[in-house]
Order: sequence, then C-alpha cells, then structure tokens
Amino acid sequence: MKLTPHSRFGAVALTGAVALVLAACSSGSSAEPGSTAGSAELSGSLAAAGASSQEKAVAGWIAGFNDTHPDVAVSYDAVGSGGGREQFLAGAVQLAGSDAALKEDELATAAERCEGGEAVELPLYISPIAVVYNLPDVDADHVQLSAATIAKIFNRDITTWDDAAIAAENPGVTLPSIDIIPVNRSDESGTTENFTEYLEAASDGAWPHEASGDWPLSGGQSGQGTQGVIDTVSGAEGAIGYADASRAGDLGTVALKVGDEYVPFSAEAAAAVVDASPRAEGATDKRLVVELDRTTTEAGTYPLVLISYSIACSTYADEADANNVKAYLTYVASAEGQDRAADPGVAGSAPISDALRAEVQAAIDSIAAG
Repeated sequence: MKLTPHSRFGAVALTGAVALVLAACSSGSSAEPGSTAGSAELSGSLAAAGASSQEKAVAGWIAGFNDTHPDVAVSYDAVGSGGGREQFLAGAVQLAGSDAALKEDELATAAERCEGGEAVELPLYISPIAVVYNLPDVDADHVQLSAATIAKIFNRDITTWDDAAIAAENPGVTLPSIDIIPVNRSDESGTTENFTEYLEAASDGAWPHEASGDWPLSGGQSGQGTQGVIDTVSGAEGAIGYADASRAGDLGTVALKVGDEYVPFSAEAAAAVVDASPRAEGATDKRLVVELDRTTTEAGTYPLVLISYSIACSTYADEADANNVKAYLTYVASAEGQDRAADPGVAGSAPISDALRAEVQAAIDSIAAG
C-alpha cells in the first residue's frame, strides 16, 4: 500500500456534520490514562473533519467522550478524506479523519502546521469496504465475484448482470438480463483510493488505472460521500457501488474471491488482514501506517479493507488543544471506545488489537504544546 492510505448515540445527531456541544464538567473527575496532568478539567472546543466512512463511529466516540468530558465542544464535519486533510493542514481543525495516509508533500506541510513537530497518524477505524449492489430479485446471500470481474464491471468492460464471467462465479444463481450501473464517489475519497488499490493489486491486470482517491473514468453514475453512493445504488436496480460496510444496510453485498473461496465481509475477516499486514515504508512510532496485503490468499481474510486514520499534531501551539486532543484520542483508542464503534448498531468496525493499542497510546502520549 502506498502509505494508505483502511440508539447508542445518546444525544448525537447525524447530519453532514456531526456536532456535539457539551456542558458542565465536574472539576472533581479524575484524569484518564494517557491524558496530561490537569486534563480532568478539560474545556473549550475540539474541531475535526474528514472521512465520511467513520462518521457513525465518530458519533459514538463523541458520545462516549461526553460521558467523561462534557465541558468540551466536539464537532466532526464529514467532508471526505481529502477535505479533512486540507482543513487540518490549513490549521482550520485540530484533527482529521482520513481513509488515506498523508502523502509526502502533505507531510512537509504538516511540519509547518504542527509548530515544527510532525503529523501523528493513528489507525483507529478499521472496516471492510463492501461492494454493494441492487438486485432485489436475485435469490442469493451474496453475489460472488473475483477482483478481476469487479475490475471489469467498474471499468465498464462487463455491462450486463447475466454476463458469462459473472455467471461462472455464481453457479445455480439466476442473474437478471439487465444493465449494470457502476456507481463511484464523485468527491476525492480515501474509500476510492483503497478500492482502486485493491483492484490494481488483485485483478491480474484487469484494472488498467493507477490507484487514486479520484475516480479515473469520466461519465457514469456517482454520489457525493459515502451516503451519496448508497443512495444512488439504492435508487437504481442493477446498480453496483462501493462503500464502508457499515452503510450497506439492506443492499446486497459481494463475497470476494480469496484463494479458492469466496469471503463475505465481516469485522473478523477485516481484522485478520490488518494483523497480517506489515507497516508501510516510512512509517514511524508516531505515523503507524499499515501496508495492507491486498493479494492475500489466506483463508478467512477479506482484503478489501479500509483503515481510516485519525491525524493529529505532535505539537500544538495551544495547551488546551493538546490536552483535548490527547484525551479524546485516548478514549477512541481505548477498549471501551473501540468496542463502542464495533457495535453493529454504531459502525460495526473491527477493534484494534491490544498490541496495536499500546503503540497508538505511546504516540498519543507524545502529543504536547509547543
């Protein structure tokens, strides 16, 4: 991976931006592990922006953080990974959520934005990307597809659902003789980057484009953000798209060919790929970027995985910002925070392992005011 860049909400309202304004903190509360001295009386505001994939998880995290630190106003604007990184690097927000790690030129900008420090990149949201489809009359738990077939569908080389290549992977399933409507993200997206990276790596040359956060083909159907893709696919029979699996809802989802088997998405299968994958070239003890193994043939793994990073600064100009960021990220990385996001009623993500949590917490503890 090229530095890839994968009910319980209480009073949280989910809109294009998730925002919570929190009130009245008890000054007698105790500081949590990993937070700075005096952070028991945190106050002020904490603004974040970025990936729409982790929007539901962030809503849950903010609600949990509110339980301990209700005197901090926390907001998350789900503008997409690219928009989140831009706002963070411009100093408009204290945190970014991104389905792609920072690129080389962005790392240089981050050093300036972070008061001479560096970016901190933490893989705190791990989720499968679902290939979703709208085929209400197909009687199958999952349509089965290899990476090569998916690549040909999205490259518009396979144009009908009863194509011989699809039928060969789905014996006994009656496929309709209707047009396939591929749906992609219209905005620059880390989900798109992860999806196209999977196609480039695993399709045996069927995907003729480089991995990118921008969709490489013009024309066709598209949607703004994760919800835009889901809405577009839901509105057209025969449509197929890609989105964070937590948003699949009632749409059909593809079981991917891995080795000799077909594997549907699950948190367990996503976590198995992350644990088996090495760190990316250039990763550090603060930039915990993972190089996902997209071509694995290991049984029970689901290689189309999104790791969404929480991006912060190692150094902030304002001490309150540093304390708020440390306390919030400590909650997100905690077993409680990860379990909240893993709840199917929240986001259904895959919790990070204890070993990764220890590395993440060490990076969080390094955050300080300049």
